[in-house]
Amino acid sequence: MKRALMTLLSVLIGVLVVGGSVALFSAGAQQPEPLTAKVVGTAKTPQGELPHAELDLSIYPNSSASVPPPAVDDSFAQSQSESQQWPFYTPSSNLVLPANSLVTIRITQYDSGGQIYNPYLADVVGTVGGTANYDGKDETGIDPNNVAHTFTIHQYPESDQPYLFVNVPVPANGANAPTDAAGYPKDPHVIEFSFITGDAGEYIWNCEFPCGTGYVEFGGPMQQRGWMSGTVSVV
Repeated sequence: MKRALMTLLSVLIGVLVVGGSVALFSAGAQQPEPLTAKVVGTAKTPQGELPHAELDLSIYPNSSASVPPPAVDDSFAQSQSESQQWPFYTPSSNLVLPANSLVTIRITQYDSGGQIYNPYLADVVGTVGGTANYDGKDETGIDPNNVAHTFTIHQYPESDQPYLFVNVPVPANGANAPTDAAGYPKDPHVIEFSFITGDAGEYIWNCEFPCGTGYVEFGGPMQQRGWMSGTVSVV
């Protein structure tokens, strides 16, 4: 029993260290240009009629001649990205969303993946209806053994702003999927989900799939804004 408790404590400490490191490095990192969700009308929601905004993102396994790397004024991060082939979200990881609105995000996913450490993060959490649409089909989660990345919004520690937590896992493309001239899948996954924002607040988001470098693969792009980490400003 004592050994089991010590093992559990070690795991919890490791999670806190990784999460704290990502938040710390992310908070002090360079920011790309903001990407603002576009209000397209109104929509009926569980909270009544609300403004409806949309935003499109893509995930690439690496930059190329056809897909430029994140536009961040950080020469060291840029050089590491090129030499280590960092994955990244594009066109920006600095997101601006309207307050008290329904927000729909579409993610086009071109990367591979594998098994996620925490199966909870393979579930959809915090969206309207508790689902996301995967290639035309609504699901409450995906196979924990076939995760490419996650899009996970959470708050700064000890925050007194409105609660906001959203987790949407995105599936991996198959190793044998047909690719284009740049090496990207010709038929990438498309994921769409919606959630409701509250009053104004400042949040962070991270990919929670270990797709980086360093300690348990949570370094490098995982903690670098512009790649797999960023901010969400609700205004």
